[in-house]
Parts: sequence; structure tokens; C-alpha cells
Amino acid sequence: MRALTDLLRTYWAQIPLYIYVALCGALCLALWNAKGVAYDHEQTVVSFTMLYVFAIVMFFIDIVWRLYRDRPDHPLRWAKERYLSAHRARFLLRGIPAITICVVLIPLFSSLKSMIPLFAVYDWDATFIAADRALFFGRDAWQVLQPVLGYPAVTAALAVNYQVWFLLLYPGCMFFAFSETVSPDLQRRFFLSYALAWTVIGAFMATSLASVGPAFAEPLTGIDIFRDQMAYLRAADAQIPIITLTVQDMLLNSFHDDYRGLGSGITAMPSMHIAIATLFWLAMREVGPRAGRAFFWFMVVIWVSSVHLAYHYAVDGLVSFIAVMAIWKGVPFVFAWWDTVPAPHAVRLQPAS
Repeated sequence: MRALTDLLRTYWAQIPLYIYVALCGALCLALWNAKGVAYDHEQTVVSFTMLYVFAIVMFFIDIVWRLYRDRPDHPLRWAKERYLSAHRARFLLRGIPAITICVVLIPLFSSLKSMIPLFAVYDWDATFIAADRALFFGRDAWQVLQPVLGYPAVTAALAVNYQVWFLLLYPGCMFFAFSETVSPDLQRRFFLSYALAWTVIGAFMATSLASVGPAFAEPLTGIDIFRDQMAYLRAADAQIPIITLTVQDMLLNSFHDDYRGLGSGITAMPSMHIAIATLFWLAMREVGPRAGRAFFWFMVVIWVSSVHLAYHYAVDGLVSFIAVMAIWKGVPFVFAWWDTVPAPHAVRLQPAS
């Protein structure tokens, strides 16, 4: 009974997250109906399938590593105590609503991202190009980075790391949903911030500031000033595969085909790569100093890579960084208010120190 009470207390403490996501879902349905767009539910199935695959892989990695490290005398008994105990079950149940929200959000965002042309015209690129040039004394940001990063091997490595970011969406969120090192308060702050990042930054701001970024500027808007950058990337790809070019070609084809599935849609401002990387840095600082430092540098590399690989202008990352910082600072006030709401049989969660 005590375990059930603790679990219900955790769910009650997360209710602002559930309410917000439900309202966003209702708004999405209204927008789709208004534009006559049918949501492809198979994309949600694909997203859940990816979650299950990552969960299986992470389980085997965890058990192999711990068997190697701990070398228990009775492996089966050890595995039962670690993975099938009531204590472990409570942590799994605690995180199921939050991870479900994350898995559903990703295909929803992809669909909304691909719908931006239905609501706005991509007419902000010239403004962001001018902003970059103001920051870098008349030069484009990629030109400033080119003397340091303009080598095919470096570009290829950055392109691979840029795709590694994708792991934040599934294994990364699973860590915050199920890890024993994540407190209930950190968990709920992370997931509400995550939902706000995708909806406010990735949907509302992306539509309000509709832009395509350097890689798509010429084919979609006629702005041809990034020809030299794309020529370098194509030349580098001829020596060492630059996997982001394949992704960019896929995105462009999906745009022309009006495909609205998982991973589709083109938008530059703000950068969701930097927004999510920033959120993980902020949250990981509360997990441990080493993790915080590692994710800080990961965020920096993603930011630099987004410019070098022609996905983003430098100001895209700057706006994302500021927006996520504001969300992260504001979310605790939401839960501080919610914790004053009387809850039957629930004890108020204490904020993380």
C-alpha cells in the first residue's frame, strides 16, 4: 500500500505536465482539422517501436557491463534482485507516463514541423543572415569557422556527432524517466521543460520565425550566398561520407513530396538540436558535475556543427539557448504553485536543491 501511495504521489506531482501535453494535443488536432491534414498514426507506432528497440539494447548493455564490473557469484539471483525487484518496478512505473509523452511528442512535432508552410512563408532567412553578419563583423558564421573546421575528416566527424544527438530523444529521455539517480522533482521539471521546448520553441517560434537555413536557402528561397559552403560540403563528401548531406537531401525530397512523417519538415530558427542539447546540459548538471561538463561540451559541439554543416545560422542556436534557459528557470514556479494545491493522501515533493 505504501508503494502505491508513493507512486500516486509522483503522478499527482506531475499533473501540470499531463495537462499541458493534453492541451497541446487538442490544439494539434484542431490545427490538423482546420488544414484538412490527416495525422499518420503509424508514425506513433514507429516511435514506440524505436523506444522498445532502444530499451532492449540499453538493457543488454547495462546487464553485460554490470556483470563484468560486479562479477556476482550467483548471476541469476543477482539479475533477479536488480531487474525484477519491487524497488525496480516502482522506478519503472514512475517513469512510464513521462516517457510515453516523449515518444508521442516526437512524431507530433515532425508532423507540425512539416506543416509550417501551411501557416507561414519562409521569409526570415535574410534577417538571420544579417544578424549573423552583424555578430561576425560582416562575415557569415560558417566562414569564421572554416579555417578551423574546414577539413573533410573533421567535417565527417562532426556530421556523425550531429546524428548522435538523436540518442537524446530516446535513450536520453529514458534515463530521466527511469534512472534512480534522477529525483522525482528533477524528473518532472525535465519533462515539462522538454514538452515546452518542443511546442513553444520547436512549433510556435519556428512558425513565427519561419526560415530554412543555409542548406535549403537556395532551393527553397533563392538565396544563393551559401553556394561556397555547400560546394565545400559536397567536395568533402567525395572524400569522406558526410552523412548529414544525405539527411538534408531526404528532408528536401520530403518537403517537395509533402511528406509529414517522422523526421520530416524543414526549419532553422530556432534550432531544436541546440534547444534539446541545452536542456540536457541544464538537467545533467543536477545529476552530477562530470555529466554536466560532458553535456556542456556536447552542446557547444552541436552548436558549432549546426553552423558548419549548413543546418543553421549562429543566431538560431543563440535564440534556442536563451529560450531554453527561460523555460528551465520558469518551470520550477509552475510546480511550486502546484505543490500548494491540496492532494488527498499525498505529501508535497520538496524542490531539488
